[in-house]
Amino acid sequence: MTEHADDIVAIEALIKRQFSSLSWTEASSGDWAAFASDFTPHALLYPAARPAMPQTVEAFVDRMRTMAETRLRSFNEVLLGAEIKIFGNAAVAIAACEITENGTDASRSVELFLLVKTEGSWRIVSQAWDAESPSNLIPSGLLEDRQKRR
Repeated sequence: MTEHADDIVAIEALIKRQFSSLSWTEASSGDWAAFASDFTPHALLYPAARPAMPQTVEAFVDRMRTMAETRLRSFNEVLLGAEIKIFGNAAVAIAACEITENGTDASRSVELFLLVKTEGSWRIVSQAWDAESPSNLIPSGLLEDRQKRR
């Protein structure tokens, strides 16, 4: 195990909680409060659309909630792999994920997190992501089983 093993486990759990809380079905809604609670106040998100435009957590949640109530009847995001680097109370995490929309439309992306440890807990300061495409493939190292890399 690495020097920061407990922190790596905590950050990976935070990422999994993010993805889980942002998932919903026609019968259940996303856990918007749990999603928002992992961010610091004033945190900004940068969706894949360009030019990059910052979005508050509140605005992002409102947008996703509206989509869940209209055209996006189900949304499931699953962690495929992550790389986490820690220095003191600061960390970066790069996470590959698979997203399934409306039960059939699958895509993959990479999400990048900037985190800080405050009062013993890791919180997200900023998050940005981009979608995988034929010209922008997810690096194979992010898709490997983390247990093999320990």
